[in-house]
Amino acid sequence: MENLLVVDIAAEGKAIAKYNDMVVFIPFAIPGDVVDAQVTGRRKSYMEARVVNFHRHSPERVDPFCRHFGVCGGCKWQMLPYELQLRYKQNQVTDQLSRIGKVELPEIKPILGSEKTKYYRNKLEFTFSNKRWRTFDEINSGQNGEGNYNAVGFHIPKMFDKVLDIDECLLQDDVSNQIRNEIRAYALQHNLPFFDLKQQEGWLRTMIVRTASTGELMVIVVFFYDDTAKRQALLEQLSDKFPQIDSLLYVINPKANDTITDREVFTFKGKPHIFETMEGLRFKIGPKSFYQTNSEQAYTLYKTVRKFARLTGNESVYDLYTGTGTIANFIAKDAGKVVGIEYVPEAIEDAKENASINGIENVLFFAGDMKDVLNGSFIETHGKPDVIITDPPRAGMHNDVIDAMLVASPERIVYVSCNPATQARDVNMLHTAYKVTAVQPVDMFPHTHHVENVVLLEKK
Repeated sequence: MENLLVVDIAAEGKAIAKYNDMVVFIPFAIPGDVVDAQVTGRRKSYMEARVVNFHRHSPERVDPFCRHFGVCGGCKWQMLPYELQLRYKQNQVTDQLSRIGKVELPEIKPILGSEKTKYYRNKLEFTFSNKRWRTFDEINSGQNGEGNYNAVGFHIPKMFDKVLDIDECLLQDDVSNQIRNEIRAYALQHNLPFFDLKQQEGWLRTMIVRTASTGELMVIVVFFYDDTAKRQALLEQLSDKFPQIDSLLYVINPKANDTITDREVFTFKGKPHIFETMEGLRFKIGPKSFYQTNSEQAYTLYKTVRKFARLTGNESVYDLYTGTGTIANFIAKDAGKVVGIEYVPEAIEDAKENASINGIENVLFFAGDMKDVLNGSFIETHGKPDVIITDPPRAGMHNDVIDAMLVASPERIVYVSCNPATQARDVNMLHTAYKVTAVQPVDMFPHTHHVENVVLLEKK
Protein backbone atom coordinates (compact mmCIF):
# COMPACT_ATOMS: atom_id res chain seq x y z
CA MET A 1 0.00 0.00 0.00
CA GLU A 2 1.69 3.19 -1.18
CA ASN A 3 1.53 6.79 0.05
CA LEU A 4 -0.67 6.18 3.09
CA LEU A 5 -1.23 9.25 5.26
CA VAL A 6 -1.22 8.45 8.96
CA VAL A 7 -4.09 10.38 10.54
CA ASP A 8 -4.42 9.30 14.18
CA ILE A 9 -3.32 6.95 16.97
CA ALA A 10 -5.52 4.16 18.31
CA ALA A 11 -6.03 3.27 21.97
CA GLU A 12 -3.59 0.35 21.58
CA GLY A 13 -0.84 2.74 20.53
CA LYS A 14 -0.72 1.85 16.83
CA ALA A 15 -1.03 4.56 14.19
CA ILE A 16 -4.14 4.70 11.99
CA ALA A 17 -4.30 5.19 8.22
CA LYS A 18 -7.05 4.56 5.66
CA TYR A 19 -6.80 2.42 2.50
CA ASN A 20 -9.89 2.17 0.26
CA ASP A 21 -12.06 3.14 3.26
CA MET A 22 -10.55 0.37 5.37
CA VAL A 23 -8.71 1.14 8.61
CA VAL A 24 -5.04 0.17 8.65
CA PHE A 25 -3.15 -0.15 11.96
CA ILE A 26 0.59 0.56 11.66
CA PRO A 27 3.12 0.45 14.51
CA PHE A 28 6.07 2.87 14.75
CA ALA A 29 4.30 5.62 12.75
CA ILE A 30 2.72 8.88 13.93
CA PRO A 31 0.09 11.27 12.53
CA GLY A 32 1.51 13.24 9.63
CA ASP A 33 3.78 10.45 8.34
CA VAL A 34 3.28 9.38 4.71
CA VAL A 35 4.37 5.76 4.26
CA ASP A 36 4.40 2.69 2.10
CA ALA A 37 3.18 -0.25 4.18
CA GLN A 38 3.14 -4.00 3.77
CA VAL A 39 0.08 -5.90 5.02
CA THR A 40 0.88 -8.32 7.87
CA GLY A 41 -2.69 -9.23 8.85
CA ARG A 42 -6.16 -8.83 7.43
CA ARG A 43 -9.56 -8.89 9.10
CA LYS A 44 -13.04 -8.10 7.84
CA SER A 45 -13.04 -4.49 9.01
CA TYR A 46 -9.33 -3.61 9.28
CA MET A 47 -5.81 -4.52 8.27
CA GLU A 48 -2.47 -4.55 10.09
CA ALA A 49 0.71 -3.48 8.32
CA ARG A 50 4.34 -2.50 8.85
CA VAL A 51 6.16 0.47 7.38
CA VAL A 52 8.55 -0.40 4.52
CA ASN A 53 9.25 3.15 3.36
CA PHE A 54 8.73 6.73 4.53
CA HIS A 55 7.85 9.28 1.85
CA ARG A 56 7.50 12.06 4.39
CA HIS A 57 8.05 12.28 8.10
CA SER A 58 5.58 14.06 10.32
CA PRO A 59 6.91 17.47 11.44
CA GLU A 60 6.17 16.34 15.00
CA ARG A 61 8.42 13.26 14.80
CA VAL A 62 11.58 13.16 16.93
CA ASP A 63 14.57 10.83 16.66
CA PRO A 64 14.23 7.66 18.77
CA PHE A 65 16.89 7.45 21.47
CA CYS A 66 17.30 3.66 21.59
CA ARG A 67 19.39 1.66 19.11
CA HIS A 68 16.84 -1.20 19.32
CA PHE A 69 13.84 0.96 18.45
CA GLY A 70 11.54 -0.53 15.82
CA VAL A 71 12.57 -4.11 16.56
CA CYS A 72 12.22 -4.40 20.32
CA GLY A 73 8.61 -4.70 21.45
CA GLY A 74 8.89 -1.98 24.08
CA CYS A 75 9.00 1.84 24.02
CA LYS A 76 7.09 2.06 20.73
CA TRP A 77 6.37 5.78 21.11
CA GLN A 78 9.95 7.04 21.21
CA MET A 79 9.38 8.93 17.94
CA LEU A 80 6.59 10.95 19.63
CA PRO A 81 7.59 13.99 21.70
CA TYR A 82 6.70 13.30 25.33
CA GLU A 83 4.13 16.12 25.48
CA LEU A 84 2.30 14.48 22.54
CA GLN A 85 2.45 11.08 24.24
CA LEU A 86 0.68 12.65 27.22
CA ARG A 87 -1.92 14.25 24.95
CA TYR A 88 -2.78 10.94 23.28
CA LYS A 89 -3.00 9.18 26.65
CA GLN A 90 -5.30 11.91 27.94
CA ASN A 91 -7.44 11.48 24.81
CA GLN A 92 -7.51 7.71 25.36
CA VAL A 93 -8.89 8.11 28.89
CA THR A 94 -11.47 10.68 27.78
CA ASP A 95 -12.59 8.62 24.78
CA GLN A 96 -12.97 5.33 26.61
CA LEU A 97 -14.73 6.73 29.66
CA SER A 98 -17.15 8.58 27.35
CA ARG A 99 -17.68 5.91 24.68
CA ILE A 100 -17.67 2.78 26.86
CA GLY A 101 -18.65 4.23 30.24
CA LYS A 102 -21.52 6.28 28.80
CA VAL A 103 -21.73 8.32 32.00
CA GLU A 104 -21.65 12.01 32.77
CA LEU A 105 -18.08 13.09 33.42
CA PRO A 106 -16.54 16.07 35.21
CA GLU A 107 -13.70 17.92 33.52
CA ILE A 108 -10.86 15.39 33.37
CA LYS A 109 -7.75 16.64 35.13
CA PRO A 110 -4.58 17.03 33.03
CA ILE A 111 -2.48 13.87 33.01
CA LEU A 112 0.39 13.78 35.51
CA GLY A 113 3.54 13.08 33.48
CA SER A 114 6.61 11.23 34.68
CA GLU A 115 9.57 13.41 35.63
CA LYS A 116 11.83 10.64 34.38
CA THR A 117 11.25 9.39 30.83
CA LYS A 118 14.37 7.18 30.83
CA TYR A 119 15.80 4.94 33.55
CA TYR A 120 12.44 4.96 35.33
CA ARG A 121 11.86 1.23 35.81
CA ASN A 122 12.90 -0.62 38.96
CA LYS A 123 12.52 -4.10 37.45
CA LEU A 124 13.41 -5.76 34.14
CA GLU A 125 13.35 -9.41 33.13
CA PHE A 126 15.58 -10.71 30.35
CA THR A 127 15.33 -14.05 28.54
CA PHE A 128 18.17 -16.30 27.37
CA SER A 129 17.52 -18.00 24.04
CA ASN A 130 19.43 -19.91 21.36
CA LYS A 131 16.96 -18.47 18.83
CA ARG A 132 18.32 -14.95 18.36
CA TRP A 133 16.03 -12.70 16.35
CA ARG A 134 17.68 -11.50 13.14
CA THR A 135 16.47 -8.11 11.97
CA PHE A 136 15.32 -7.44 8.42
CA ASP A 137 18.41 -5.26 7.92
CA GLU A 138 20.70 -8.07 9.07
CA ILE A 139 19.03 -10.63 6.80
CA ASN A 140 19.07 -8.30 3.78
CA SER A 141 22.74 -7.49 4.35
CA GLY A 142 23.68 -11.17 4.10
CA GLN A 143 25.25 -11.15 7.57
CA ASN A 144 24.87 -14.39 9.49
CA GLY A 145 25.94 -13.12 12.89
CA GLU A 146 29.13 -15.21 12.70
CA GLY A 147 27.12 -18.30 13.55
CA ASN A 148 26.10 -16.98 16.97
CA TYR A 149 22.38 -17.49 17.52
CA ASN A 150 22.44 -17.00 21.30
CA ALA A 151 20.74 -13.95 22.77
CA VAL A 152 19.79 -12.43 26.09
CA GLY A 153 17.16 -9.73 25.90
CA PHE A 154 13.45 -9.32 25.21
CA HIS A 155 10.96 -11.55 23.42
CA ILE A 156 9.93 -10.40 19.97
CA PRO A 157 6.16 -9.66 20.05
CA LYS A 158 4.09 -12.67 18.93
CA MET A 159 7.26 -14.81 18.68
CA PHE A 160 7.33 -16.90 21.85
CA ASP A 161 10.76 -18.45 21.22
CA LYS A 162 12.55 -15.57 19.45
CA VAL A 163 14.58 -13.13 21.54
CA LEU A 164 16.20 -9.85 20.52
CA ASP A 165 19.77 -9.59 21.80
CA ILE A 166 19.87 -6.34 23.80
CA ASP A 167 23.09 -4.32 24.00
CA GLU A 168 21.65 -1.36 25.87
CA CYS A 169 18.25 -0.71 27.41
CA LEU A 170 17.55 2.80 28.70
CA LEU A 171 14.60 1.84 30.89
CA GLN A 172 16.58 0.93 34.01
CA ASP A 173 19.75 2.13 35.71
CA ASP A 174 22.78 1.30 33.55
CA VAL A 175 23.97 -1.29 36.08
CA SER A 176 21.25 -3.50 34.56
CA ASN A 177 23.00 -3.34 31.18
CA GLN A 178 26.37 -4.02 32.74
CA ILE A 179 25.13 -7.12 34.57
CA ARG A 180 23.24 -8.54 31.56
CA ASN A 181 26.18 -7.99 29.20
CA GLU A 182 28.62 -9.51 31.69
CA ILE A 183 26.53 -12.69 32.00
CA ARG A 184 26.24 -12.95 28.21
CA ALA A 185 30.00 -12.53 27.71
CA TYR A 186 30.79 -15.06 30.44
CA ALA A 187 28.26 -17.57 29.08
CA LEU A 188 29.59 -17.33 25.52
CA GLN A 189 33.19 -17.57 26.70
CA HIS A 190 32.44 -20.72 28.72
CA ASN A 191 30.01 -22.30 26.20
CA LEU A 192 27.11 -22.28 28.65
CA PRO A 193 23.97 -23.42 26.79
CA PHE A 194 21.22 -20.83 26.30
CA PHE A 195 17.66 -22.14 26.64
CA ASP A 196 15.59 -23.47 23.74
CA LEU A 197 11.98 -22.86 24.74
CA LYS A 198 10.55 -24.96 21.92
CA GLN A 199 12.80 -27.99 22.45
CA GLN A 200 12.92 -27.52 26.24
CA GLU A 201 16.68 -27.86 26.49
CA GLY A 202 19.58 -25.65 27.54
CA TRP A 203 20.61 -24.24 30.89
CA LEU A 204 20.34 -20.43 31.17
CA ARG A 205 16.67 -19.39 31.18
CA THR A 206 15.99 -15.89 32.48
CA MET A 207 17.42 -13.17 34.69
CA ILE A 208 15.68 -10.43 36.67
CA VAL A 209 17.27 -7.19 37.86
CA ARG A 210 15.52 -5.14 40.53
CA THR A 211 16.75 -1.73 41.68
CA ALA A 212 15.38 0.51 44.44
CA SER A 213 15.38 4.20 45.28
CA THR A 214 17.41 3.20 48.35
CA GLY A 215 20.26 2.20 46.00
CA GLU A 216 19.83 -1.49 46.77
CA LEU A 217 20.20 -4.01 43.96
CA MET A 218 18.77 -7.53 43.45
CA VAL A 219 19.70 -10.00 40.71
CA ILE A 220 17.91 -13.32 40.13
CA VAL A 221 19.30 -15.89 37.68
CA VAL A 222 17.03 -18.75 36.61
CA PHE A 223 18.45 -22.09 35.42
CA PHE A 224 16.65 -24.99 33.70
CA TYR A 225 18.45 -27.57 35.83
CA ASP A 226 21.09 -27.46 38.53
CA ASP A 227 24.75 -27.81 37.68
CA THR A 228 26.50 -26.92 40.89
CA ALA A 229 29.95 -26.26 39.45
CA LYS A 230 28.72 -24.10 36.55
CA ARG A 231 26.21 -22.26 38.73
CA GLN A 232 28.79 -21.56 41.44
CA ALA A 233 31.31 -20.25 38.93
CA LEU A 234 28.82 -17.98 37.13
CA LEU A 235 27.39 -16.50 40.33
CA GLU A 236 30.86 -15.99 41.82
CA GLN A 237 31.84 -14.12 38.66
CA LEU A 238 28.80 -11.86 39.09
CA SER A 239 29.50 -11.38 42.79
CA ASP A 240 33.14 -10.46 42.17
CA LYS A 241 32.38 -8.17 39.23
CA PHE A 242 29.47 -6.40 40.94
CA PRO A 243 30.11 -6.18 44.69
CA GLN A 244 27.23 -3.65 44.89
CA ILE A 245 24.68 -6.46 44.46
CA ASP A 246 22.84 -6.65 47.79
CA SER A 247 20.75 -9.71 46.94
CA LEU A 248 22.08 -12.33 44.51
CA LEU A 249 19.55 -15.13 44.10
CA TYR A 250 18.96 -18.13 41.86
CA VAL A 251 16.10 -20.42 40.88
CA ILE A 252 15.99 -23.89 39.34
CA ASN A 253 13.02 -24.05 36.98
CA PRO A 254 12.55 -27.32 35.04
CA LYS A 255 8.98 -26.42 33.98
CA ALA A 256 7.79 -25.73 30.45
CA ASN A 257 7.09 -22.05 31.24
CA ASP A 258 9.23 -19.26 32.67
CA THR A 259 7.12 -18.33 35.71
CA ILE A 260 8.91 -18.73 39.04
CA THR A 261 6.01 -17.98 41.38
CA ASP A 262 5.82 -21.65 42.41
CA ARG A 263 9.60 -22.23 42.56
CA GLU A 264 11.94 -22.02 45.56
CA VAL A 265 14.36 -19.10 45.47
CA PHE A 266 17.87 -19.67 46.83
CA THR A 267 20.16 -16.98 48.20
CA PHE A 268 23.72 -17.08 46.87
CA LYS A 269 24.92 -13.81 48.38
CA GLY A 270 23.48 -11.13 50.65
CA LYS A 271 19.84 -10.83 51.68
CA PRO A 272 16.78 -12.53 50.14
CA HIS A 273 15.17 -9.09 49.70
CA ILE A 274 15.78 -5.38 49.18
CA PHE A 275 13.89 -2.35 50.51
CA GLU A 276 11.98 0.44 48.79
CA THR A 277 10.94 3.59 50.64
CA MET A 278 8.02 5.97 50.22
CA GLU A 279 7.11 8.88 52.49
CA GLY A 280 8.98 7.42 55.44
CA LEU A 281 7.58 3.90 54.95
CA ARG A 282 9.82 0.94 54.17
CA PHE A 283 8.57 -1.78 51.82
CA LYS A 284 10.32 -5.14 51.71
CA ILE A 285 10.72 -6.34 48.11
CA GLY A 286 11.34 -10.05 47.60
CA PRO A 287 12.06 -11.84 44.30
CA LYS A 288 8.35 -12.54 43.75
CA SER A 289 6.94 -9.32 45.22
CA PHE A 290 4.78 -7.02 43.14
CA TYR A 291 5.75 -3.37 43.34
CA GLN A 292 4.86 -0.63 40.86
CA THR A 293 7.74 -0.64 38.38
CA ASN A 294 8.01 3.17 38.24
CA SER A 295 8.76 3.98 41.86
CA GLU A 296 8.58 7.77 41.59
CA GLN A 297 5.29 7.76 39.69
CA ALA A 298 3.89 5.17 42.10
CA TYR A 299 4.21 7.85 44.76
CA THR A 300 2.32 10.29 42.50
CA LEU A 301 -0.38 7.66 41.93
CA TYR A 302 -0.79 6.84 45.63
CA LYS A 303 -0.98 10.51 46.60
CA THR A 304 -3.82 10.86 44.06
CA VAL A 305 -5.61 7.88 45.61
CA ARG A 306 -5.23 9.36 49.09
CA LYS A 307 -6.45 12.75 47.92
CA PHE A 308 -9.55 11.24 46.26
CA ALA A 309 -10.31 9.10 49.35
CA ARG A 310 -10.58 12.26 51.53
CA LEU A 311 -9.78 10.43 54.74
CA THR A 312 -10.17 12.13 58.13
CA GLY A 313 -8.70 9.43 60.35
CA ASN A 314 -11.92 7.65 61.29
CA GLU A 315 -12.98 5.85 58.09
CA SER A 316 -13.14 2.13 57.47
CA VAL A 317 -11.44 1.49 54.13
CA TYR A 318 -11.49 -1.66 51.98
CA ASP A 319 -8.50 -1.96 49.66
CA LEU A 320 -9.43 -4.48 46.97
CA TYR A 321 -6.72 -6.24 44.93
CA THR A 322 -4.29 -4.93 47.53
CA GLY A 323 -1.25 -6.82 46.18
CA THR A 324 1.55 -6.46 48.72
CA GLY A 325 -0.52 -3.88 50.59
CA THR A 326 1.35 -0.81 49.36
CA ILE A 327 -1.72 1.42 49.09
CA ALA A 328 -3.28 -0.01 52.26
CA ASN A 329 -0.15 0.68 54.31
CA PHE A 330 0.37 4.05 52.62
CA ILE A 331 -3.07 5.37 53.64
CA ALA A 332 -3.33 3.58 57.02
CA LYS A 333 -2.21 6.59 59.09
CA ASP A 334 -5.10 8.62 57.66
CA ALA A 335 -7.81 5.97 58.24
CA GLY A 336 -9.47 4.31 61.19
CA LYS A 337 -9.09 0.79 59.75
CA VAL A 338 -7.95 -0.65 56.43
CA VAL A 339 -8.96 -4.11 55.16
CA GLY A 340 -6.92 -5.44 52.23
CA ILE A 341 -7.95 -8.37 50.04
CA GLU A 342 -5.76 -10.10 47.44
CA TYR A 343 -5.84 -13.35 45.46
CA VAL A 344 -2.12 -14.26 45.88
CA PRO A 345 -1.34 -15.64 49.37
CA GLU A 346 2.38 -14.77 49.10
CA ALA A 347 1.48 -11.14 48.38
CA ILE A 348 -0.68 -11.01 51.49
CA GLU A 349 2.22 -12.34 53.57
CA ASP A 350 4.35 -9.51 52.15
CA ALA A 351 1.60 -7.02 53.01
CA LYS A 352 1.44 -8.23 56.61
CA GLU A 353 5.22 -8.11 56.94
CA ASN A 354 5.38 -4.59 55.51
CA ALA A 355 2.76 -3.48 58.01
CA SER A 356 4.81 -5.01 60.81
CA ILE A 357 8.05 -3.40 59.59
CA ASN A 358 6.40 0.00 59.69
CA GLY A 359 4.57 -0.52 62.98
CA ILE A 360 1.15 -0.22 61.33
CA GLU A 361 -1.52 -1.86 63.47
CA ASN A 362 -4.82 -0.75 61.93
CA VAL A 363 -4.62 -2.97 58.83
CA LEU A 364 -6.01 -6.44 58.19
CA PHE A 365 -5.15 -8.56 55.15
CA PHE A 366 -7.01 -11.51 53.64
CA ALA A 367 -6.11 -13.87 50.79
CA GLY A 368 -8.66 -15.31 48.38
CA ASP A 369 -10.55 -14.82 45.15
CA MET A 370 -12.16 -11.39 45.37
CA LYS A 371 -15.60 -12.54 44.17
CA ASP A 372 -15.61 -15.26 46.85
CA VAL A 373 -14.15 -13.24 49.74
CA LEU A 374 -16.07 -9.98 49.35
CA ASN A 375 -19.59 -11.04 50.27
CA GLY A 376 -22.29 -10.17 52.75
CA SER A 377 -20.89 -12.19 55.63
CA PHE A 378 -17.40 -10.70 55.16
CA ILE A 379 -18.82 -7.17 55.26
CA GLU A 380 -20.94 -8.04 58.31
CA THR A 381 -17.85 -9.41 60.09
CA HIS A 382 -15.45 -6.57 59.28
CA GLY A 383 -17.86 -3.68 59.11
CA LYS A 384 -19.37 -1.62 56.34
CA PRO A 385 -16.68 0.36 54.50
CA ASP A 386 -16.87 4.14 54.26
CA VAL A 387 -14.46 4.10 51.33
CA ILE A 388 -13.51 1.36 48.88
CA ILE A 389 -10.25 1.56 46.94
CA THR A 390 -10.00 -0.91 44.07
CA ASP A 391 -7.00 -1.55 41.81
CA PRO A 392 -7.92 -4.62 39.73
CA PRO A 393 -5.87 -6.32 36.99
CA ARG A 394 -6.26 -5.26 33.34
CA ALA A 395 -9.40 -7.40 32.92
CA GLY A 396 -11.25 -5.24 35.46
CA MET A 397 -13.65 -6.48 38.13
CA HIS A 398 -15.92 -9.53 38.15
CA ASN A 399 -19.64 -8.74 38.14
CA ASP A 400 -19.99 -10.37 41.56
CA VAL A 401 -17.40 -7.97 42.99
CA ILE A 402 -19.27 -4.99 41.57
CA ASP A 403 -22.53 -6.33 43.02
CA ALA A 404 -20.86 -6.73 46.44
CA MET A 405 -19.55 -3.17 46.26
CA LEU A 406 -23.04 -1.89 45.51
CA VAL A 407 -24.39 -3.84 48.49
CA ALA A 408 -21.60 -2.50 50.74
CA SER A 409 -22.61 1.00 49.60
CA PRO A 410 -19.55 3.04 50.67
CA GLU A 411 -19.70 6.82 50.45
CA ARG A 412 -16.81 6.89 47.98
CA ILE A 413 -15.11 4.47 45.59
CA VAL A 414 -11.60 5.23 44.32
CA TYR A 415 -11.01 3.11 41.21
CA VAL A 416 -7.39 2.76 40.04
CA SER A 417 -6.89 1.12 36.66
CA CYS A 418 -4.16 0.32 34.14
CA ASN A 419 -6.84 -0.25 31.49
CA PRO A 420 -9.30 2.64 30.98
CA ALA A 421 -11.50 0.47 28.72
CA THR A 422 -12.37 -2.10 31.41
CA GLN A 423 -12.49 0.68 34.00
CA ALA A 424 -15.11 2.46 31.86
CA ARG A 425 -17.15 -0.73 31.60
CA ASP A 426 -17.11 -1.18 35.39
CA VAL A 427 -17.91 2.50 36.02
CA ASN A 428 -20.97 2.08 33.82
CA MET A 429 -22.14 -0.80 36.05
CA LEU A 430 -21.54 1.21 39.21
CA HIS A 431 -23.40 4.19 37.79
CA THR A 432 -26.75 2.96 39.10
CA ALA A 433 -25.73 4.23 42.52
CA TYR A 434 -22.62 6.36 41.95
CA LYS A 435 -21.60 9.38 39.91
CA VAL A 436 -18.09 10.18 38.67
CA THR A 437 -16.84 13.32 40.39
CA ALA A 438 -13.11 13.32 39.53
CA VAL A 439 -10.79 11.70 36.97
CA GLN A 440 -6.98 11.84 37.13
CA PRO A 441 -4.79 10.09 34.51
CA VAL A 442 -1.22 9.29 35.57
CA ASP A 443 1.58 8.30 33.19
CA MET A 444 3.54 5.40 34.64
CA PHE A 445 5.18 4.20 31.42
CA PRO A 446 6.69 6.87 29.15
CA HIS A 447 7.20 5.90 25.48
CA THR A 448 4.38 3.33 25.63
CA HIS A 449 0.64 3.73 25.07
CA HIS A 450 -0.16 2.44 28.57
CA VAL A 451 -1.81 4.84 31.00
CA GLU A 452 -2.95 4.57 34.60
CA ASN A 453 -6.19 6.29 35.56
CA VAL A 454 -7.85 7.11 38.87
CA VAL A 455 -11.62 7.70 39.05
CA LEU A 456 -13.51 8.95 42.08
CA LEU A 457 -17.12 7.79 42.36
CA GLU A 458 -19.44 9.24 45.00
CA LYS A 459 -22.82 8.01 46.11
CA LYS A 460 -25.68 9.75 44.33
